[in-house]
Amino acid sequence: MFSLQNKKAVITGGGSGIGRAIATLFAKQGAEIHIIDLTIESAQDAVADIEQLGGKVFSYACNVASQKEVIATFEKIGNIHILINNAGIAHVGKVDTTPETDFDRVMDVNVKGVYNCLYAAIPQFRLSNGGVILNMASIASWVGIQDRFAYSTAKGAVMAMTLSVARDYIDEGIRCNSISPARVHTPFVDGFINKNYPGKEAEIFEKLSKSQPIGRMGKPDEIAALAMYLCSDEAGFITGSDYPIDGGFIKLNN
Repeated sequence: MFSLQNKKAVITGGGSGIGRAIATLFAKQGAEIHIIDLTIESAQDAVADIEQLGGKVFSYACNVASQKEVIATFEKIGNIHILINNAGIAHVGKVDTTPETDFDRVMDVNVKGVYNCLYAAIPQFRLSNGGVILNMASIASWVGIQDRFAYSTAKGAVMAMTLSVARDYIDEGIRCNSISPARVHTPFVDGFINKNYPGKEAEIFEKLSKSQPIGRMGKPDEIAALAMYLCSDEAGFITGSDYPIDGGFIKLNN
């Protein structure tokens, strides 16, 4: 079950964190992996992991906010079967503490970046007679998160795009779903804590972990496992759906 043999998978932001976990697991399941990251260097460790597994992997330096770069990259890759729109950036701030430059930057990467990849991928899916798109949304698409105005706005748009694409391409054999993780323990989280709370790292880590009813952060491998299912043939009846994976945050945190 859950074989991805003979599938070509594109993973944006696949060089680290959740994207790296997805790329590695998909390679284990037999997929040919194409990692899109901001620089070739940022994808090096993920590429090395997959090559060590004996997997087939390629990496591309591409700014997803640039449609010209994205189209050129997808044309280089050719026909695909799976697209994981994972690349994104975080932001802390309320509406009146979010400068226009910050808002534009978040929208460029987290919204326009997803649009650009969808725009470039559809012609390549048609060459494969269909396929699967998985967008990375967030619990911020579902509930109000304090001091996350721009980020929440962007992730709400990602969920809306998921529904739109699922509806528009259902007759072409293209499925589109999204995942909404709560906080996941990645190097980004560690870096954020170290930068903003020097000397209080352990205390803040514990606080962030306990903000989820299950009492801990998610693991990248757990997100990857859900992604694997949704992109497999076993999930062939699923499209236009979002899957919270949140340790009970949305339903139990009240």
